[in-house]
Amino acid sequence: MPQVRSRETLWRTLQTFNITRIAIAVVLLAYLSINARQGFWLYEGFLYRETCAAYLMLALGFAITSAWHKRQLLLQLSAGIVADLMLITILYVAAGGARSGLAILYLFPLAGSAVLAPMMLALFFTALVALAMLLESAYQLLNFPSDSTISQAGLYGAAFFAAVYVLNRLAARLIRQEQLATEHRAGLQVQQAINQLVIADMGDGVLVAGRDTTIFTVNPAAERMLGLAGAEGAHRDRLDNVAWLAPIAEAYFSWRRNAAGAAPAFVVLKPAEGATVHLRLRFASIGTAGDANERVVVFLQNVSEIEDRAQELKLASMGRLTASIAHEVRNPLSAIGHAGSLLGEDATDPVQLRLVHIINENVGRLNRMIEDILRLSRKAQPGSAPLGLDAVLPEIVEEFRDMHALRPGLIHLGTLDAGQVLFDPLHLREVIVNLLSNAMRYASGRDASIRLFVVTDAAHRRELHVQDDGAAITPEVRAHLFEPFYTTSSKGTGLGLYLARELCMNNGAMLDYEYRSDAWNQTPAEASGRFVITLATPET
Repeated sequence: MPQVRSRETLWRTLQTFNITRIAIAVVLLAYLSINARQGFWLYEGFLYRETCAAYLMLALGFAITSAWHKRQLLLQLSAGIVADLMLITILYVAAGGARSGLAILYLFPLAGSAVLAPMMLALFFTALVALAMLLESAYQLLNFPSDSTISQAGLYGAAFFAAVYVLNRLAARLIRQEQLATEHRAGLQVQQAINQLVIADMGDGVLVAGRDTTIFTVNPAAERMLGLAGAEGAHRDRLDNVAWLAPIAEAYFSWRRNAAGAAPAFVVLKPAEGATVHLRLRFASIGTAGDANERVVVFLQNVSEIEDRAQELKLASMGRLTASIAHEVRNPLSAIGHAGSLLGEDATDPVQLRLVHIINENVGRLNRMIEDILRLSRKAQPGSAPLGLDAVLPEIVEEFRDMHALRPGLIHLGTLDAGQVLFDPLHLREVIVNLLSNAMRYASGRDASIRLFVVTDAAHRRELHVQDDGAAITPEVRAHLFEPFYTTSSKGTGLGLYLARELCMNNGAMLDYEYRSDAWNQTPAEASGRFVITLATPET
């Protein structure tokens, strides 16, 4: 392939050379016709117009031949240069030799031979020119000794040799550089084709964005994840201009602020059409930071699928243990709890009382774990009915306050949508109680440190947010938050959040932990974490 491209370049150069020959022939014919006068030619009556016209015809012939018959390049080049040298020599001699100034015309064919012909052939043509000029000067010196000198012809010859040598070396270097560039180009084209094939078929999403979040490239997997399939205009839009892609834009700007040690980000997308998607984002910059041409590659991984597969594996093993736990563990555990209670009645020593307390606390923890497992094993699809959140949520919050003896201002119930949602009342109560219990572990305890409120997203879906003013869950913990038996609390069983999500899914809703930007005693607003339940409505 490089040799073919080099040949094409040489033929293009030859065609340019032939076109230049035509231009020179036209200029010579016009100039010599306009400036002809008595005594201009060495021999009176010399047919200079006819000579220039013949040169023009030959130039046209060479140009047509090189355009239609791309064979034997060196032969066509040599024939053209020989014709140039012959006709220029005729004009040069007829015009009076070196004093006529036509010696400069030799530079055109010699330069062409230096660029297109091998070094030896180019120097051969140069030697012929130098010999012709020296012979003509010698003739003039013999016949007109007072008006002639041979030094001017010698200088022209030396200059021509130097020019031909330099041009030949430069041309050879350029041809080698072109061959190298062609080889690299071919390799890059193959690599680009491989990259496009791999990126198009890979399961993870790849998105390329500019510094202002303009979307440049999206592979098919990313189109499916982001809900951009079939949206041609969105490919040149910006992330922060597409409503449901705002979480990615927020994660992108957060990454830019903390690029030195930024960890992968987790976001939840709710496209206008399609299911909710939980994504793990990883950012990589290409180009100089701050440059207008800088690009950021965003790698997207659908974490929901990974979480579901992990939970299925855990549930498969847990299901096999459920029956044996109910019979083999629960009965002995009840006996241990009863024995601990009896010991507590007679114990008076503080050390004994502490040991009894430890027994009872751990028995209660194991009982809660068994209850959660049994509830998971016997959960059934509920008969969801329309439910008004503005009527149910205040009752659940008030009951939770009374159960835990909380002061009224600790839990703030924000704006509630008067519309109806599809959710089993008992299941909703269990989910809210679970989330409020989780929030109590991390909230500061100040007034309104726990909030519940309902918002409507860009796709007009109702969302119930449960948020506390404690530190947000880290992305590393978030990746395992809804896995069964995963807990960061010494008093937790690791099944509460998993059970809450399963109950939401049974009611056509989706529970997730999201990072949203809003004001929570912060100026300016920053991204904060909260549990978000995306609810199903009767109209959907």
